[in-house]
Amino acid sequence: MMKAAAKTKGRPRAFDIDQALDRALQVFWRKGYDSASMADLTEAMGINAPSLYAAFGNKETLFRKAVDRYAREQSSFVERAMAAPTAREAAAALLHGAAVYMTERGHPKGCLIVRGSLAGADTSQALQRELIQRRDATETACRKRFERAIREGDLPGDADPAALARYLMTVNQGMSVQATSGASRAELLKVVEIALKAWPG
Repeated sequence: MMKAAAKTKGRPRAFDIDQALDRALQVFWRKGYDSASMADLTEAMGINAPSLYAAFGNKETLFRKAVDRYAREQSSFVERAMAAPTAREAAAALLHGAAVYMTERGHPKGCLIVRGSLAGADTSQALQRELIQRRDATETACRKRFERAIREGDLPGDADPAALARYLMTVNQGMSVQATSGASRAELLKVVEIALKAWPG
């Protein structure tokens, strides 16, 4: 972690970069890119606007850094889910883990990337495309896992890996919307239970 002793242009930085970025992430996650004002961000991060610009650049750059931080954790979670012994277990791990994470205390509900990709009018097209690409990366990981499952005989030969991956992501994104709207963990886990009943094989 970069501590307060780190220097920028010869002057000591009076705040912790990682902690400030975590706080910015919470603001973006809770309010969305468009609704998060610079005042919201500087207040949450405990810094003034010049310090924010010096350390992170503009609002869009700060958002990208926050999303990078979030995506690293999400990628690790997806990798663990896809490492499950069977395709069904991988699907269950992905959806069950998402339902738990989206309703955890200590951070806003839902998924930051799903919420962010449902962009408002002020979000740049480039930023929106980047969020969609990040979301699609999870779908691609699922599709590749299910292709392997067919080769290994774990899924029926007529299964459609792309359709199964899209199905999981549709459920996952729907749960994010539901969690953001106040759905409980128990309610989301019930959705997962029903969704897995449609699993082939």
